[in-house]
Amino acid sequence: MKIVSVKIENFRSIENAHLTLSDFNILIGQNNTGKTNFFEAIAWFYTGSGLTSDMKYQREAGREIIVSLEFSGAQHGAENMINEANRTKIQNFLSGADNIVVTRQSSEPKKRVVEINGEIKKNPTGFDPALNDFLPKFEYIHTRQYYEEFTKYNQKSAVGIMLSSVIEEILNDDPKYKMFRNTFDDLFNAEDSAVNAHFKALGHSVKSHLEKQFSECSKVYFEVLSPEFSDLLKKFETVVDDGIETYASEKGDGMQRALMLAIIQAYADYRKAREDAGKSFLFFIDEAELHLHPTAQRKLKDVLLELSSTLDQVVISTHSSVFVADSSSRESVFKTEKHDCKTEIFKTDENDKPYIIYELLGGSPADLLLPRNFLIVEGPSELELLTRVIKRHYNNQPSIQIISAEGDTHQAKRSINAISKAYSPMGTSIYNERTIILCDQPTEKARPGFEQFIEGHIDLHRRNQIVVLPFGSLEECYPDEQGWKRSEEQTKGMSGHQKKQLAKTVGDEISKESFESNMPALLDALTKAWNNAF
Repeated sequence: MKIVSVKIENFRSIENAHLTLSDFNILIGQNNTGKTNFFEAIAWFYTGSGLTSDMKYQREAGREIIVSLEFSGAQHGAENMINEANRTKIQNFLSGADNIVVTRQSSEPKKRVVEINGEIKKNPTGFDPALNDFLPKFEYIHTRQYYEEFTKYNQKSAVGIMLSSVIEEILNDDPKYKMFRNTFDDLFNAEDSAVNAHFKALGHSVKSHLEKQFSECSKVYFEVLSPEFSDLLKKFETVVDDGIETYASEKGDGMQRALMLAIIQAYADYRKAREDAGKSFLFFIDEAELHLHPTAQRKLKDVLLELSSTLDQVVISTHSSVFVADSSSRESVFKTEKHDCKTEIFKTDENDKPYIIYELLGGSPADLLLPRNFLIVEGPSELELLTRVIKRHYNNQPSIQIISAEGDTHQAKRSINAISKAYSPMGTSIYNERTIILCDQPTEKARPGFEQFIEGHIDLHRRNQIVVLPFGSLEECYPDEQGWKRSEEQTKGMSGHQKKQLAKTVGDEISKESFESNMPALLDALTKAWNNAF
């Protein structure tokens, strides 16, 4: 079983989010944009515990938290349930359906609503334990997780499943284990056992007191059951020798984090080697790169991709470009942004990758690999507009890297200098005669600074590598369609977020014909960047 889609409403900074997941999923974004809140929402779906008004969007008590997960592969999940009674209950409940939607709401946090084929089903008596047994096991490794919490033995943890399955196969046929159980029975339960004699005496004493209230009581005795192999594993320690042999719990945070992820890797190998892999796992790993060298990060991604290729599913958050540099057909990359305390999560595609890597690496042109050319634009609105227009209408053109100067000619100058230094193999920048700069029409107040910028890059100006918009803002350049165009006064009243959202809308909806006829300066900048490209 795997998650097909996730719907979250009013959970912390997430007012509304709807994501369609793949086998392997990556969340990227700046700090404090809501990646962990997404993970915590899924954790709350599984536990239903710890609900407070602080968890609600904007801390508004009247809001209803809703977390809804759609699962596929329900029939396979039911068939692999070990508990026969639970399996029968779930199979009857599914009635042949292979997709199931499960929802938890803050108004009834202890109850989950199940929907099949668009119909809300009534949960039969005792259904909740069966549902817990049926759903994929949720394994959440967060940045605050302690090693002991993750590695403690229980029958549902990754460690527990690995150890119990291996030990079960070994012990069931081991004559020494059979001898141990026989010896245990002889010690505690044999008729001639001293321990058994004391238990009988104690039981007789209890019976004599109990029959004063219940005269029909004829016998009380204490029986010590032979321990199952799972009982024997509840007290175990992991020892690591890295020059000094000590318990893993005594190692540093880096070693413990690496060990937790190594356990997942070993679990992946174990699952791969078994045909009866059984129950599905959901691995949610917050900041997967923590304490790991880039080489180890790449190996971890390979392992997680392998793990998610069959039954299990993986969702990670990361600030590392290593996890997004190489793509897989089974992979989805989502970006989180926060505006006015509200988290937005949206899926990216291959065309967004250079900008994602650029952002993850800190936004320096020196961090980029060799693009065909650069286009330096005034601000983030131009970046949002042009990347969308290129993706929709000019996919066949040479790939260029668009860099935002954040509305600052000094930043534009720094970007030009950084590109020159980063790509100067023999002392001469390979992009010096190729890079295109797109600027707003300067205001009277900004004109001296703009002219100083031109004078400092007179060669670029003479080669027509600097393109200037006809107006002082991008918003004034939009075609007068669907209310896109803004006046100078209207633009002054817009926030940066509003400008970006408008740019996204125009970029997603403007036709190629309208863009070329109504925004010739932007087309000119793109055309020059393409013509100058390697």
